[in-house]
Amino acid sequence: MKTLKPELIWKYFYEICQVPRPSKKEEKIIKYLLDFGKQHKLETKKDAKGNVLICKPATKKYEGLQSVILQSHMDMVCESLHGVKYNQDKDPIIPVIEGDWMKAKGTTLGADDGIGMAAQLALLASNDVEHGPIECLFTVDEETGLTGAKALQKGFLKGNILLNLDSEDEGEIFIGCAGGYDTSASFDFKKEKLSAGYSTFTLSVLGLKGGHSGDEIHKGLGNSIKIMNRFLWHTIFSLKGKISTIDAGNKRNAIPREAIVSLSVPDKNVKALQDFFTKFEKDVRTENQVVEPTLVLKLEKAKKTAFVIDNKTTDKLVKALYACPHGVIAMSQDIPGLVETSTNLASVKMVKNQIVVATSQRSSVESSKYDIANMVESVFLLAGAEAKHSDGYPGWAPDTKSKILAISKASYKRLFKKEPVIRAIHAGLECGLFLEKYPTLDMISFGPTLRGVHTPDEKIEIPTVQKFWDLMLDILKNIPKA
Repeated sequence: MKTLKPELIWKYFYEICQVPRPSKKEEKIIKYLLDFGKQHKLETKKDAKGNVLICKPATKKYEGLQSVILQSHMDMVCESLHGVKYNQDKDPIIPVIEGDWMKAKGTTLGADDGIGMAAQLALLASNDVEHGPIECLFTVDEETGLTGAKALQKGFLKGNILLNLDSEDEGEIFIGCAGGYDTSASFDFKKEKLSAGYSTFTLSVLGLKGGHSGDEIHKGLGNSIKIMNRFLWHTIFSLKGKISTIDAGNKRNAIPREAIVSLSVPDKNVKALQDFFTKFEKDVRTENQVVEPTLVLKLEKAKKTAFVIDNKTTDKLVKALYACPHGVIAMSQDIPGLVETSTNLASVKMVKNQIVVATSQRSSVESSKYDIANMVESVFLLAGAEAKHSDGYPGWAPDTKSKILAISKASYKRLFKKEPVIRAIHAGLECGLFLEKYPTLDMISFGPTLRGVHTPDEKIEIPTVQKFWDLMLDILKNIPKA
């Protein structure tokens, strides 16, 4: 990594990779940032929620420019490949370079948004970059609720221009994003003893790409929960099957990649189960052969389980999962190609005597966000589950007359001799929440090219980091006078 350019960004990105920073457990990265500020003798402060602000005065001849806020989030989605030993609270990320791309060894890379953090730190540490006064804001818990941005207090920031460094397509400048809402459902269940005359199997759905539930929801990627539940539907209702354990998906903002369920059928139906699986595997692989070529389905004989979930709960769960919508609900009527509204069936987990289903909804239309959330809720209420919503977060309405947008477009064209693409994004950004506390903020979002975020396939295109850095520096040099 020492050979990569810009050297300072990659230096700090490597250091960030050594610090565990799962959402809601950012204590170590907070300490790292506070130590950094102290080491470089910069004004540094932390608010009650854990957000960190590091400020740097203007360089010579640039003292009269407006103050600029550069912002990224500290936390990362921690995912690992099936079978990889990875303790997200202790283990570092191991970067691996493959041609023009960098990824991690068996885990998410955390370039979302570690590369944004690294760019801020490189700017703060550099002594040869020209800029006006800058404020570098590092927020906590963006990935599981944007609670850091929600808790940001008035007066913590001074500037009226904000550069969000959390986008994933070089050459594109974002001026709007979708709002989000989470809906979860819980089924109470009873354990029942499995009677004699049953055989137990494990069904595994593996090898799916997964992906960001906003950026990649339109790609038709496989959902491990939906695939698993198709098999359960036949097993439960045609072969008198029973479920003992179920573990599918992980993070609410990731399309689920894996699902593992322990199921039992009467001995007389074992051959019928195996025959059905053979056909099922062929059908599902054929359906997904283009978009999910590495999909793996396994049905393996297992040690007989002692207990199973009661029949009534099993019936309701399987029917609700089948009925629960997943994917794109509506496309934008204003911006061609932009997903307007979507929902992600994200995970199914057993927690003590409950089965908890997590989903997330997104929309650039506020009323539609609540509409699709109510649709999802209604499915689970009809199935007798308890359903609830998160507080959600607002979208960020595009401002095509933004002054910082005009500056950034001019910078991009000057540097790279072509126009950048200006668009909104279906993913959620913290910008809408910042506007609630700081309504005069003028904002854009940009970054280098990332792919496969929120999955172990996450990777960053190395050459685009230099372009990202060059654009950021040129924008800073062209900020208007105060």
